[in-house]
Amino acid sequence: MIVPIKLERAHTVQYNITIEKLPQLKFDTSVAIVTNPTVANFHLDILRARITAPSVNVITVPDGEAYKTLQTIEDILDHCFIHKLDRKSVLIALGGGVIGDMTGFAASLYQRGIDFIQIPTTLLSQVDASVGGKTGVNNQYGKNLIGSFYQPKAVYIDPSFLETLPSREFAAGVAEVIKMAIMFDKDFFFYLQHADFSNLQVVKEMIRKSVELKAWVVNQDEKEAGIRAVLNYGHTFGHVVENETDYTRYLHGEAVAIGMVMANTLAVALNLLSKKEADTIKALLKRAALPTEYTIQDIEKFYEHFYLDKKSSGGKITFILPNGIGRYKIATDIDEKIVKKALSAFGEKR
Repeated sequence: MIVPIKLERAHTVQYNITIEKLPQLKFDTSVAIVTNPTVANFHLDILRARITAPSVNVITVPDGEAYKTLQTIEDILDHCFIHKLDRKSVLIALGGGVIGDMTGFAASLYQRGIDFIQIPTTLLSQVDASVGGKTGVNNQYGKNLIGSFYQPKAVYIDPSFLETLPSREFAAGVAEVIKMAIMFDKDFFFYLQHADFSNLQVVKEMIRKSVELKAWVVNQDEKEAGIRAVLNYGHTFGHVVENETDYTRYLHGEAVAIGMVMANTLAVALNLLSKKEADTIKALLKRAALPTEYTIQDIEKFYEHFYLDKKSSGGKITFILPNGIGRYKIATDIDEKIVKKALSAFGEKR
């Protein structure tokens, strides 16, 4: 199955997202695969067997969100120079969202930009991170605050790679699927309520639907000037949770799940979402084995961190909230007291 991406606002960019068994890939130039030891152990030999190229190099970086830094980007670029890659060379991201984000960012920088291909190996990266061209790294101020919009040449999603995925990583990907349904497709949300996440055909359907929704959004708004910002539902809160816990306690999708519950609490306070709908969403997150609880130690500090969110500007914080299930609201004028009262529901219990 192929889902096309076509961007024509500032320039014409077209590429395909292929959802099927990884095909043979033929290149007439040098290729460098960027991966980490965990993914390489499971999938590197499979990928190398499917590549035909004058030379194939492997760049291995440490595993984990903690290594999604400018230092790792510099290490990747150093390897590109050591392997004598030129402007026609191709980088291939083999891994989850961290690998995909860093590979794309490095590709956008090397010799002012070379092609890269996404081969995502986690559910989260297959349904979200690999699609749409967001690249970047974290720093001490927050998540993905340094980066670029840089589209891949192609995306190959092979669902069989998920067979080696730990259950916790799989659940983190389901969080992004649920996010997409809540924002854009009520019927898809109802489907997920009764879906058997252990069934391969169900998983393929989840990937297909999520990728189609993401492609539909990106085709309208490549650089997050409008509707694409809606994909950050749960992320404004979730990124603060990740930052407060030094990117070590929660996987990204787990933090997004917590962030959705927080966003829903605010939406209920604003009468955008009913308490019943919020409880229904929380129940689905729990059924997917995702965390839904978090204790905020300092509400003032948590609130101040929102100002570092990329969607906020002019001193105004932007919140992406559900307006019922299947619809959304982008809000920039919510009273600080209302937000802090919603956050107080997650404060320390006395």
